[in-house]
Amino acid sequence: MESNIMSQPSQDQGIPSRSGCYRSSIQRIWQSIKAVIFSSKINVLIPFGPVAIVVHYVHNHGSVFFLSLLGIIPLAERLGFATEQLSLFTGPTVGALLNASFGNATELIISIQAMRNGMLRIVQQSLLGSVLSNMLLVLGCALFAGGVRHKNKAQIFNVRDAGLNSGMLMVALMGMLSPTVLHYTNTEIQSGKSELVLSRFTSFLLLLAYAAYLFYQIKYQTTDPSSNQEEIQNEEKEEAVLVSKWECITWLVVFTVAISVLSDYLVDAIEGASRSWNIPIAFISVVLLPIVGNAAEHASAIMFAINDKLDICLGVAIGSATQISMFLIPFCVLIGWVMGKTMDLNFKLFETAVLFLAVILVAFMLQDGTSNYLKGLLLVICYFVVAASFYVHVDSTSADNKLHQG
Repeated sequence: MESNIMSQPSQDQGIPSRSGCYRSSIQRIWQSIKAVIFSSKINVLIPFGPVAIVVHYVHNHGSVFFLSLLGIIPLAERLGFATEQLSLFTGPTVGALLNASFGNATELIISIQAMRNGMLRIVQQSLLGSVLSNMLLVLGCALFAGGVRHKNKAQIFNVRDAGLNSGMLMVALMGMLSPTVLHYTNTEIQSGKSELVLSRFTSFLLLLAYAAYLFYQIKYQTTDPSSNQEEIQNEEKEEAVLVSKWECITWLVVFTVAISVLSDYLVDAIEGASRSWNIPIAFISVVLLPIVGNAAEHASAIMFAINDKLDICLGVAIGSATQISMFLIPFCVLIGWVMGKTMDLNFKLFETAVLFLAVILVAFMLQDGTSNYLKGLLLVICYFVVAASFYVHVDSTSADNKLHQG
């Protein structure tokens, strides 16, 4: 009996106890929280989200909108961080699909919430504003910062990649121009229906073109001998993996749900904020909302430009604009079709004209493959011109008209 008792500890030796496993799990969770939540200073804005929900029940729509904006900014940035971490465990193909799925998830969630509430013009204007913000403000600030940091030399980038992105933007612009011109020339076979059918058909083609674009990018990056893919892959391997694969997936779900909940309060407060602040809804949709979705791109593009990595900088800024115009906008049109909403590509004459000029301007700035602070400054100035024009613009198809008349 005594020998059995004496031999029992030796049988259990090396088997971790339940308390040890519990402590190990708690430590792993704490390390993940530290890496995701406490590693970025911008996360001090996270508490504004719960505060916005509390203030919502006081019915102060202006405050709810502002607090929701502040609360979504760090969530959008952390969503991008979790996507980048997850891409470290995948190959380039899956990584590209992840970027396509979560790169502009904030804009997609806000758009779906707005479509559910029937705010189709806000969806159109916020997506248009995201494209304009990436092309003019984000890229402009990045080129200006990089030019100031490297003022003694002209920064260079790959003209072929920049030209390809510019071409994709022109294709998306053509897709938006066709329903708009059809509407304003009164040449529809069926008034109000032909442009909707054309928009849905064009959206399908744009998604097909974007899929072909992704395939081309992946194929080119893996086969082009002149590209520095080996060096890039080595740098990625040296990059620290801060959270595990399943932790990345968990954080993606958490941030997506949090953004979805908070965006519901944000969208609900737009019209109230417009009345409280006495500013047009078009300005809120085109200028203020895209700031939330582009916060991460803005910071990343500037840092890449300062570090003289203009190809990556352009991939962040122009690549994001391409993704929104070729993927997100047509995807919203088809999602609206499923939801029974008449979302189309007719972005109205004023907005389409602004987008047309912006695409032409950016293509002209990037045609020689060099950059300096002056080009960045000119792009930023053009963005402020666009922002000012939307501040005095009255959209007759939305609540802006009522606000203006009141």
